[in-house]
Amino acid sequence: MLRFAHTGFLWGLAAIPLFILFFGWLSQWKKRAIASLGDKHVVKQLMPAVSSSTPWIKFALFLLAYASLITGLADPQVGSKMEEVKRESADLMILLDVSNSMLSEDLAPNRLENARRAIAQLIDNLHNDRIGLVVFAGQAYVQLPVTTDYSAAKLFLNTINTNMVPTQGTAIGAAIDLGIRSFDFKNGTGKSIIIITDGENHEDDAISAAKDALEKDVTVNVIGVGSVDGAPIPMYYNGQKSGFRTDSTGKPVVTKLNEDMCKQIAAAGNGTYVRASNANSGLNIIMDQIAKMQRKTVSSKSFRDFEDRFQFFLGLALLCLVAEFFISNKKSSRLSKVKLFEVRS
Repeated sequence: MLRFAHTGFLWGLAAIPLFILFFGWLSQWKKRAIASLGDKHVVKQLMPAVSSSTPWIKFALFLLAYASLITGLADPQVGSKMEEVKRESADLMILLDVSNSMLSEDLAPNRLENARRAIAQLIDNLHNDRIGLVVFAGQAYVQLPVTTDYSAAKLFLNTINTNMVPTQGTAIGAAIDLGIRSFDFKNGTGKSIIIITDGENHEDDAISAAKDALEKDVTVNVIGVGSVDGAPIPMYYNGQKSGFRTDSTGKPVVTKLNEDMCKQIAAAGNGTYVRASNANSGLNIIMDQIAKMQRKTVSSKSFRDFEDRFQFFLGLALLCLVAEFFISNKKSSRLSKVKLFEVRS
């Protein structure tokens, strides 16, 4: 299998037809210039040492050198091996709470940022498993469909904030339902949902949703973020903290981790509940449980060990340029003495 590491350089090959047109025009111009001096046979006898073929040879060497240089800069690579790779895969869907309460700072620097860092570490430790991402507050949205593109997953993760869901609240049940619908149940792989939330569910029946997931062989795991003592919810203006959210009486709104709700959801989904802390996100414990899930072996053929071949093309370009430099426009005195078709009497 052949590929180019820097395909943009290949556009330079488009200049070759221009070089050919320019050389053809230049050759015609020289012929007209010589013809203007007099009879071409007489003029040719006045310049016996000038060769008419060497310019074409030098130009051909120049074109070959140019094409080789451009090809070398594009870095052609050859896949030296093709082998069958077997992968064992499972599907994970992470449901991340992005309600305003996730800005509370009882986990440093705040609950949401703590969760994002944990998910990023999880992605770094994945190999073959597919991962998807749902964000939810008062409503749930698929932020990233299930995929093995971990770079895209981290890119989407970096864009998550509490302003991306217009309706505030904590609709955990809706998020679970959406997570279930996002799975491909035809591929036969084990499936699991990981919910990261403070558990303040005010919108729907999350426990029933977790039971529905279990009926479809999807386990539901929960990571609780926050403290049972709670913390106020900060407000921001132009990126700067401007105070805390207050209730109708003017007192700061304190949000607490609803650990009982989190435990009930995990129990209903036959999953694991872990409480996150500043020292431990809890994802490693969840992943130990997920490692026991059913995985489907997927076979695929792939090229690997791509080897660079640019050095051959750069070497050929240098060789052609050196040869072009040493070829003279004059006829060789030795070759001119050789008369292959001279008839001797």
